Amino acid sequence: MDWEQLELNPRIIAAVKKANLRSARDILSLSGPDIQRLTHLSKSDVQHLHKAVAVSYRRLSPVTALQVHRGECPSLDPGHKLSLACPVLDSLLRGGVPLAGITELAGESSAGKTQLGLQLCLSVQYPLEYGGLNSGAVYICTEDSFPIKRLRQLISQQPRLRSELPPALIRRIRFSDNVYIEHAADLGALQACISQRVPILLSRGLVRLVVLDSVTALFRSEFQADEGMERARQMSALAATLHRLSHNYSAPVLCINQVTDVMDGPDPANCNFGLVDNKVRPALGMAWANQVMVRLMLLRLPGYMGPRSQGSSSSSAPRRLEVVFAPHLPRASCLCGVWEEGVRGLTSTEPGDQEIKVLVP
Repeated sequence: MDWEQLELNPRIIAAVKKANLRSARDILSLSGPDIQRLTHLSKSDVQHLHKAVAVSYRRLSPVTALQVHRGECPSLDPGHKLSLACPVLDSLLRGGVPLAGITELAGESSAGKTQLGLQLCLSVQYPLEYGGLNSGAVYICTEDSFPIKRLRQLISQQPRLRSELPPALIRRIRFSDNVYIEHAADLGALQACISQRVPILLSRGLVRLVVLDSVTALFRSEFQADEGMERARQMSALAATLHRLSHNYSAPVLCINQVTDVMDGPDPANCNFGLVDNKVRPALGMAWANQVMVRLMLLRLPGYMGPRSQGSSSSSAPRRLEVVFAPHLPRASCLCGVWEEGVRGLTSTEPGDQEIKVLVP
C-alpha cells in the first residue's frame, strides 16, 4: 500500500514502514495495543492511523437514515426495481425485481424461465423512468447455448410488448450491443467469470443485471450423492460472490433453477418449500434455498390453451408465476403466457384468466 497517499504525519508513516506493515489488511486486522507495540506510536497516533486507512477503503460516504428518508441518496433508495416489462407481472412483484440480492426463478423445462431472463436483459436497457436501469446485462450460460435467435425476435417485437413507450425511444436503443454472453462449462470457469470478468463490466457501468442460466446444471453434474458438504460449501461461495456483486453495484442477480419431483410421504425432508399444491420443488435443496432472497416459481398449466396475444394469431398455454418467498412480498401468484413478443401477465379482462391471487397457507 502507498502510505504517502494517506493523510498521515510522515512520522507515523515511517513508524509503520519500520514495523513492516505493508497493507491495509495488516492495519485493520490488528488491535490498537498491538499496533502500539509494533510501531511504538502513541494511542492517538494509532487511532489516526486506523481512521485514515478505513476512510481510504470506504466505497461510499456514510449517510444518515434521515437522508435516505428524504430521498437524498438515490443509490440507496429501495423503491426502484427492475421492471419485467409487463404491468401485471410488475404488480405481482410490487414494481419488479429488487436491485439487491439474488432472485431465483425456478420451473420445469419449457415453463418460460429463459424467456423471462431474456426479457429482463432488454428491460434493463431502458431509462429509469421506464423501469430500466439504463445499462446492459451479462447472461451466463452453463448448459445450453445462448438462444440468440429468440433474443433477436424479442428485440424486433419490443414495440408490441412495450406499446406504451415512445417508438423513438425503442428505436434509439441498440439492444443487441448491450447483452454480454458468457459460457461456463464447470464451476471453476463460473467462479472465474463472476469474480474476474463480470466485476469489470459492472465497474465500468456496462451492465447492471446478471443472469445465471442455470445454477443447477453444474452442481448436478460435478458432485456425487455422498459429496453433499462440499457441494453446499461451493454453493455458499458462489452465492456470496453474487450477493457481493449485487450489493456493491446495485445490480439485480437472476438465477434460473431447475426442479425436482416432490415425493409423497410423511418425511419432513419432502416439504414443499412454501409452494401450494405443487408436484415439483426447486432443485439444490435447503443449502441453496438459504442463499436466495426472492424465490419465484414458474409453472406450466396443462390441459388448457390460453387466449391469443393482441395482434397475433398464436395462443399460449398459460403459466402461473408464483411468489414462494420474499422479505417484501406476500405469497401470491398470477397467470401469464409466452408469446412471440415475450412474457405477459393475463388480466381478468381476458377470457379464461384470473387476477393476481394471494396464497394463504
